[in-house]
Amino acid sequence: MFIVLGATGHIGSELVNLLDAAGETVIAIVHDAGKADDIRTANVEPIALDVGKTAPLHDLFRRGRRAFLLNPPADPGGDTDATETATARAITDALPGSGLEKVVVASTYGAQPGEGIGDLSVLFDFEQQAEASGVPTAINRAAYYYTNLDMLLEPAREGVLQTPFPGDMRLPMVSPVDIAKAAASRLLSKSDDVGIRYVEGPRRYTFDDVATAFSTALGRPVRLETIPRDKWEENFRALGFSPEAARAYARMTAATADGPHLPADPLRGDVALLDHIRSLSGQ
Repeated sequence: MFIVLGATGHIGSELVNLLDAAGETVIAIVHDAGKADDIRTANVEPIALDVGKTAPLHDLFRRGRRAFLLNPPADPGGDTDATETATARAITDALPGSGLEKVVVASTYGAQPGEGIGDLSVLFDFEQQAEASGVPTAINRAAYYYTNLDMLLEPAREGVLQTPFPGDMRLPMVSPVDIAKAAASRLLSKSDDVGIRYVEGPRRYTFDDVATAFSTALGRPVRLETIPRDKWEENFRALGFSPEAARAYARMTAATADGPHLPADPLRGDVALLDHIRSLSGQ
């Protein structure tokens, strides 16, 4: 029995489908009970649960053999770092004594110790706490999600993309489909397949490549505009982020722009950037 957190999200839904297709039984954790029946199959048992509550999650983990752990994103209108850190701790506190033989943790390129740097510090702590639980822990650090670009579709239709990154900056990127495949592989592999692996797409892209992909998919010119570094927090605030969240996201963006660790031998997926943009735009 496999347990999948975030089972209706971009990654979790793909992972549930992969495990189901492989004939594995799955407990699919959903936040919204209204979505439970949408993913129910003969192999998939959806359960609505607040993963921020340790005791019921611990009881659920005791039913499983292996689990995929994903820390859900917090509402950017609040203090995202504080909220996500609390949720991550609730999840990892549910691991000791659960009887799980292995977990796979969804993390990110650039994960590092620190405070106030968004997912980079929150997910580093998530990794550390999962490993400290005593349950064998496989960590998949994924590159920049293609889905982070989804919000750019409507601006691209108007011909302009605004990004904090320079056009010629080459960045590892990846589809949630390929992240899910990597998670499925490690969930199904031997218990001693633990530690950090990196997951990215078939090649690394620049943000000029992103503009070109939107231009190709939409059939119109798309121009890239780089937001100056001293305007990043202001830009996040304009999008509705709280002061704390805007500061954390700006610091996370700076750490990414200044150069994350780039592994020499990542797990490479198959989905190209243009494929994602075309599916996003309905082309």
